[in-house]
Amino acid sequence: MDSTLDALRTVGPFFAVVWLLTIGSALLWPQRYRNSLLLMFALIVTMVFAAGCLGSLGPTFLLVSFLLVMLALLLVPLLLVINGIVMIRRESLCLAHCLSLGLGLVVGAGELSAVAYVLELDGTSPGEPLNPWLMLLSLTVFYFSFLVLSFVAYTVFIQVLPRRMNFDYVIIHGCGLAGGERLTKLLSNRVDKAMEIYGKCRVKPLIIPSGGQGPDERVSEAEAMGRYLLAHGVPQESIALEDQSATTRENLLNSKAIIDARGGGRTALVSSNYHVYRCLRYAREVGLACTGIGAWTALYYWPSALIREFIAVFLTRRFLVWALGGYVLLVGPIAFVLFG
Repeated sequence: MDSTLDALRTVGPFFAVVWLLTIGSALLWPQRYRNSLLLMFALIVTMVFAAGCLGSLGPTFLLVSFLLVMLALLLVPLLLVINGIVMIRRESLCLAHCLSLGLGLVVGAGELSAVAYVLELDGTSPGEPLNPWLMLLSLTVFYFSFLVLSFVAYTVFIQVLPRRMNFDYVIIHGCGLAGGERLTKLLSNRVDKAMEIYGKCRVKPLIIPSGGQGPDERVSEAEAMGRYLLAHGVPQESIALEDQSATTRENLLNSKAIIDARGGGRTALVSSNYHVYRCLRYAREVGLACTGIGAWTALYYWPSALIREFIAVFLTRRFLVWALGGYVLLVGPIAFVLFG
C-alpha cells in the first residue's frame, strides 16, 4: 500500500497528464502522426508507474516487461514471414501481398545483426572494434521498426476511443468488387458497419457509398454498395451514391461536395480498421471534419495491409522529411562516431 501511495504521489500526476494529452490529442486531431509517438511515451510512463505501485517487485516487473518486449521484437520478423506466406497462399502472388514477407526478412536481418553485434559474433576477436556496419544496420532497423510499431499501435488505439453515434452523414469508402459487381468480404464488412451506425443514430443519417467504376467492373462500387444497402432494408431516400471517385482522396473530396450541398453536418467515415488513419489524414487535407470508424478485417490480412498503409503515409512529403530528419538527428551522430 505504501509503495502504491508513493507511486501515486511521484509518478501519478505525470501519468495522468500524459494520458490526458494523448487521448485529448487523438480525439481532437486523430490524423496527427505525433499522437502515435505520444501513445508510445504514455505506454512507457504506464510501465514505470505500474512498477512504482508494485514496490519491491517493481524492478522485476520492469525486467520482465523488457524481456517480453525483446521477445516480441524477435518474434516480429518470424510472424511477418509466416503472414507473407499465408497472404500469398490465400490471396495471390503480387507485390502488395509480398510486403509482409519482404519486411520480415529485412527486420530479421537487422535483428540478427544486432545480436551479432552484442554477442561479438561478427568475426572480430575480443577487444577489437566491432563491425560498424552491423551497428548502423541495427540502429536503422530499430529506428524504422519503432516508427512502424508506433503507427500500428496508434491505428489500433483510435479504434477503441469513445465516440458518439449521432451523425448526419455516413461515408463508406469503396474498394474492388468481386466478379465486377459483387461486394467482397472486405467491402461488405464496411457496409455492414455503416448500417450498424445507421441503426444506432436517433435521426437516421444519409449514407454515402463512395467509389467509381474500375476498368474491370460492370458497375461502380457505389452502385454495388447501394444495392446491398437496399437489399438489407435501408430506404432509398437514405442513400446518396458518389460514383465518380477513383482514389481515397477523391472519395472524400466528392463526398464532401455532396455533404456541403446539403448544408453540412456531423459526418462519420467508414473504412476497414487498418485504413481509417490514412482516411483521416486525407479528410483533413480536403477540409472535411469527420469521425473515423473502422470495420472488422480478418487478422491474417492486417500485417500486409498495415505495411501498405504505413508506406503510403511514409511517402508523403511532410512525413518523409520528418522521418528522415529524425533519422539523421538520432542516428547521424552515432554513425559519425562509428565511422569518424
